[in-house]
Amino acid sequence: MDYFLELFVGGLVRGSIYALIALGYTMVYGLLGLINFAHGEIYMLGAFTGLIAATLLSLAGLPPLAVLLLAAAAAVAWAAAWGLALERVAYRPLRAAPRLAPLISAIGMSIVLQNFALLAQTPDFVSFPNLVPKIPWLEPYAAVIGSTEVVILLVTAVAMTLVTLFVRATRTGRAMRAVSQDRTMALLCGVDVDRVIAATFAVGSALAALGGVLIGSHVGQINFAIGFLAGIKAFTAAVLGGIGSIPGAVLGGFVLGWTESFAAGYLSSAYEDAFAFLLLVAILIVRPSGLLGKSTAGRA
Repeated sequence: MDYFLELFVGGLVRGSIYALIALGYTMVYGLLGLINFAHGEIYMLGAFTGLIAATLLSLAGLPPLAVLLLAAAAAVAWAAAWGLALERVAYRPLRAAPRLAPLISAIGMSIVLQNFALLAQTPDFVSFPNLVPKIPWLEPYAAVIGSTEVVILLVTAVAMTLVTLFVRATRTGRAMRAVSQDRTMALLCGVDVDRVIAATFAVGSALAALGGVLIGSHVGQINFAIGFLAGIKAFTAAVLGGIGSIPGAVLGGFVLGWTESFAAGYLSSAYEDAFAFLLLVAILIVRPSGLLGKSTAGRA
């Protein structure tokens, strides 16, 4: 039973990170019908920014929890700035172009950011300090769930709740939903579409960076290539849940995380990625729009 719980919690932690990254994919797709393939690299840059900030703050003698919070804040702010820059430079000029053009631009930006991190840092893995303080009452259950896992789950839950409230209850969130439904009509009604799209890139990038800092602290090491596989997995989670659906991105992340965890634990860790993608294929055969996606059959 303890082993099952360990796998369950491990899958939940994985799924939380996938969900944070997948939210960026699904929010951008909902507005533009564009897959931002540079999103995984934003996650990677967020992790490196968090590491640099944590190193500098630790030298100042701050306690670990304060270092973690400030490093996460720095990573979120820097990643949001990167998201705004990518939208303005690589995607906005191509909105009226054929659909293949922004896709190629997105892949190109992914390669550029990966090589930027490679040149700025190192091709090797670098250590990321565990900045989460131990929670005393969790010590008896350390084999199943530790302090870092609890913090990841709590932060993810809070972040997802805030994003949901932001989209549903704020003026910018209502504008996002309007642009998602009909961009032209939203523009005619006075919505600043450029500002709304830029805000979507910023929010999605901030969530990815938060995931990068959390997983870096959990795993204990990062390198320039971590964004590629994480981005593919998060994109898979978004498609699995229903691309364009925020609840679907969260559900898809958790389903993917549990699939990988239980497949690795009970079958073979060498094929955990294969099982995850086989699950995606199986679900899309039965439900092409994803678990919570809306069918587009019959639309003009």
